Amino acid sequence: MARTRNAIVIGAGIGGLTTAIALRRVGLDVRVYERAPHIRARGFGLSVMSNAIAALDSLGVDLRLDKRGSTLERYLVKSRGGRLIREFPFPEIVDRLGVPCVCIGRPDLFAALREEAAGIPIALGRAAEGFEVDGGRARVRFADGGVSDEADLLIGADGFNSAVRRQLVGPNEPAHDSGYIVWLGITEYSHPRFTPGSVVHFWGDGMRFGLVDIGHGRLYWWGTKNMPAAVSAAWDGGKDEILAAYHGWPDEVRTAIRVTPEADVLSVTSRDRPFLERWGTGPVTLLGDAAHPMLTSLGQGSAMAIEDAVVLARHVQAQPDGPRALRAYEDARRERTRAIVTATRAISDFEQSQGPVRRWVRDAYFRHMPHASLVGRLEPALTFPGTGLGDTMAADAGKEHR
Repeated sequence: MARTRNAIVIGAGIGGLTTAIALRRVGLDVRVYERAPHIRARGFGLSVMSNAIAALDSLGVDLRLDKRGSTLERYLVKSRGGRLIREFPFPEIVDRLGVPCVCIGRPDLFAALREEAAGIPIALGRAAEGFEVDGGRARVRFADGGVSDEADLLIGADGFNSAVRRQLVGPNEPAHDSGYIVWLGITEYSHPRFTPGSVVHFWGDGMRFGLVDIGHGRLYWWGTKNMPAAVSAAWDGGKDEILAAYHGWPDEVRTAIRVTPEADVLSVTSRDRPFLERWGTGPVTLLGDAAHPMLTSLGQGSAMAIEDAVVLARHVQAQPDGPRALRAYEDARRERTRAIVTATRAISDFEQSQGPVRRWVRDAYFRHMPHASLVGRLEPALTFPGTGLGDTMAADAGKEHR
């Protein structure tokens, strides 16, 4: 009997868990190694866009996210004073695609992924240090000096500071700061000017704020403020400082900050990297933020990782030669992810516009863009482009290998 192929996934984040789930679906034995001693999804939210849900559907994976989060029904962009700039046509696009966008707390998404990944070995507190390729297989070394592990395939899904990427690219790869700090929180929330099922963004002068319904009476909020990288990286203020930054903004904004427990308010820096053309070698490849880190403005970071995982699994299923399957996966994903990374950086810079002229141009641009043009800009990102394997994408959908 032929030996069952196996894979090691480095990283138990969204991309890593989805990859493990997808590879098991197409018949591989999978083991996951995570550097953190515990899997603790930090307290913020995200949008699982239609393209990500369609990708999972193509593999027969239903995480039932609509039961854990909130289906997007309305998307508004307003000025810092609360004046409507534009209602974005996400619901129209989603209806046409027939696949929802779900806004969800990151802990809830992780709970769904962990449930789907039940039975897959996940070793915590094992930080990958590097790898070797020997006899066509990949061997992983761990920083704790413990026993190494080897497999037919090695997938680096270990995030922005990926150890697998560092060995492929070198230790001195530059990172590009977004130019602003990001504040985040999740809280129970109700406000007469905020409708359940909504996403509402407010744009100010070098600042933004977002209100996102994540279901069950909970709100995910985020705020940004232009700030030099050295200052944002060392920021240690609290909720009062954030409230002061949003002085004079609409009450629904300030209320979101005010009702969030201090311990649940996070500050993070936002970064990306120059786009990487070569993601792997031999039986080794990268996925998600390890391959193509991006800023958050389009809400596509997790969706790109989920798409990656599904496309990778289908290529591994279709091609018994591991290195060929991985290079085909990379070729199928390169232009798609390059376009999203580039668009995310551009829209982030534009939305963070500072100064009266730049603000006016930004607001007028979106307020007066023809409806068809706006749909044309948004819809490609929300549409899963498939696996690059044609009709084989649908073959065997829903098979489980547990």
